[in-house]
Amino acid sequence: MHRIWERLQNSKLVLWGLIGALGVGALIPLLLLLLSQRNQAAAPSSPAAHQAIVTDVIGSMSRASLIGTSATKGNPNAPIVLFKFSDFQCPYCAVAAGYMKEFVGDHEADILYVYKHFPLTRIHPEALPSAKAAWAAGQQGEFWLYHDGLFVNQDRLGEDLYLELAEAMFLDLERFNRDRASDEAEAAIQQDLELAQQLQLQGTPSFVMNDLLIPGGAPLQLFEEVFDQIDAAIKAQG
Repeated sequence: MHRIWERLQNSKLVLWGLIGALGVGALIPLLLLLLSQRNQAAAPSSPAAHQAIVTDVIGSMSRASLIGTSATKGNPNAPIVLFKFSDFQCPYCAVAAGYMKEFVGDHEADILYVYKHFPLTRIHPEALPSAKAAWAAGQQGEFWLYHDGLFVNQDRLGEDLYLELAEAMFLDLERFNRDRASDEAEAAIQQDLELAQQLQLQGTPSFVMNDLLIPGGAPLQLFEEVFDQIDAAIKAQG
């Protein structure tokens, strides 16, 4: 599977080339519009320039290092990997979590879904504490259930909720509290933040499917179309 991953990176499966090859012309204007609506003050000079940065960063790293120890869903050997960079206090991330559950469920055998922490601490005071709590739940095998609990109760983010969820999931509370306060939790989240910075992501949620940047405002239909195109290109390569 590592060779498949390398071939995907070498083939530069970015939208601009992919659309031209497969003739889905309507997708480019939509994606360009969505990309242009991100935080332009700190963004790369153009959507195409940003895509080139993402492609270079993804292509320079191995699959294993990109995934790291992040929580995942789906097929660990799938040739298509979807990264979500997310903040538990971001309302748009909560909406995206709902349609990602549907999308990943529909493609469970064909995709690996990877959650990356991207807490926007300047505007969301509970972004980092909630990320650490979710990471700690993950150390006991309950990241995704805890993830769902945080988003469903987003208006209640805080210490009371973190403990309430841990208790409801019958987590070892002593370990949970130790883990979320640990240097390991801090390091794991910092590693995700560093990747987001390398990719020059501008906000949450942000998605990268293999090496293709997809903005968080993209509708579910766009994810389906991009998945179908990448899947078709992989099969065409044999």
